[in-house]
Amino acid sequence: MFTSLLVANRGEIAIRIIRTCREMGIRTVAVYSDADAGARHVLEADAAVRIGGATPADSYLRSDAILDAAIRTGCEALHPGYGFLAEDAAFARACAGAGVTFVGPPAAAIEAMGSKIGARRLMQAAGVPVVPGEVPAEQSDEGIEAAIERIGRPALVKASAGGGGIGMRVVRAGDDALPAIQAARRDALHAFGDGTLYVERLLDRPRHVEIQIIADSEGRVIPLFERECSVQRRHQKVIEECPSPVVTPALRAQMSAAAVAAAEAVGYRNAGTVEFLVEGGTGGEPRFYFLEMNTRLQVEHPITEQVVGVDLVHAQLAVAAGLPLQWTQDALRQRGHAIEARVYAEDPANNDLPQAGPLLLYREPVMPGVRVDSGVTEGGEVTVHYDPMIAKVIASGETREQARRRLIAALRSFPILGVRTNVPFLINILEAPRFVSGEVDTSFLDAAGGSLRPLAREPTAEIRAVADAVRAVVPGAGMPAPVNDPWTVLRKARV
Repeated sequence: MFTSLLVANRGEIAIRIIRTCREMGIRTVAVYSDADAGARHVLEADAAVRIGGATPADSYLRSDAILDAAIRTGCEALHPGYGFLAEDAAFARACAGAGVTFVGPPAAAIEAMGSKIGARRLMQAAGVPVVPGEVPAEQSDEGIEAAIERIGRPALVKASAGGGGIGMRVVRAGDDALPAIQAARRDALHAFGDGTLYVERLLDRPRHVEIQIIADSEGRVIPLFERECSVQRRHQKVIEECPSPVVTPALRAQMSAAAVAAAEAVGYRNAGTVEFLVEGGTGGEPRFYFLEMNTRLQVEHPITEQVVGVDLVHAQLAVAAGLPLQWTQDALRQRGHAIEARVYAEDPANNDLPQAGPLLLYREPVMPGVRVDSGVTEGGEVTVHYDPMIAKVIASGETREQARRRLIAALRSFPILGVRTNVPFLINILEAPRFVSGEVDTSFLDAAGGSLRPLAREPTAEIRAVADAVRAVVPGAGMPAPVNDPWTVLRKARV
């Protein structure tokens, strides 16, 4: 096993990795930007190295500076977490070339799954179901439009590179396809530098279900069951749960087998997630289709850990060190239910506008069956430079309903002052009848999100009371116009 590891990330995932390393007796080295000099992950690591300026391009995306930090501090391995360089095949290859073990899949596997078109072809060859569609050899606007007519409408025009819904447009009956094609290509070129497009049939209100897998150095690929990720906002996950409320044992077995086949097709090693779209069948089992493979640890991995009882980071490190997995598929069971909510510094009543500022009050809920993974502390700062996720709140229970109620209770017991958050929005989702019954799909939030959002941006009575108290004792906190905005008062009171 490794003795020293560099964590090439920040925030909650960096802390998550550091804590497992601490349990395993592995020394950790953090990296940080100028904006993160006093961040929590820097304080929790055994050592820390500055890698550049505040923006990601000047710091966490600087593969040269990060790899140099690993070498200078004597780290045998490097864990990329998720985001930033986690799915950068060139970085994985550079680590291998420098003699630093990359805790993740081989560079070739990252490359193979990095192209949606290439991955689609690989999956078809491996017998994994894919959404009916076409990759036009003729990539002109007219060629893509002709493919849409052959596939039939409604259709989805998708970028081959990237993810997160970027470079994706829907073309419905009667629509002029050319504006959608041109917009998809323009977005793809801007975001990924690659304007290659393909066309798929648009599924009718599918569910998003993914299978967690891990593959060891002996070639064993073990599926760790499914996660339901259908509660999404503009293709970004908001709430996830394990197991899925609708996946039957038969469907679970079929999807797990497909995930194993997908991993084996690219010679996969380490942890990964195979994502599927699931649509209802007529008079039989629902149909599922390969969506993509995420060649890294997922944000929502804690719900699998809570239900299956494994430490996925520990397993990642063991595999990267060349050790065989200590458990088999037959030894794994799903017990109970877990639901995760992503808490963001954003304003749901104002088109989810990201927020930035100091966390004047931040107290994580402490109660049975609740886990909080976070990367911040009270007095810390939510900056404009990075993703505004504050924490992940994970509730577990013997039943889905118990987990749901626990998560609502935890969110209601999570005071955060200084920035607006999406906590009220999350509670409204968890209390929505469609979520309670488990009858959600990927269109759920986009269709019903408006009715679930807080109706007003007014701070609560408690927040106003804190602001009044601050105004009374802090010089300058009650200056002219902003005095009527409690949020401004609280920010002015920072010391």
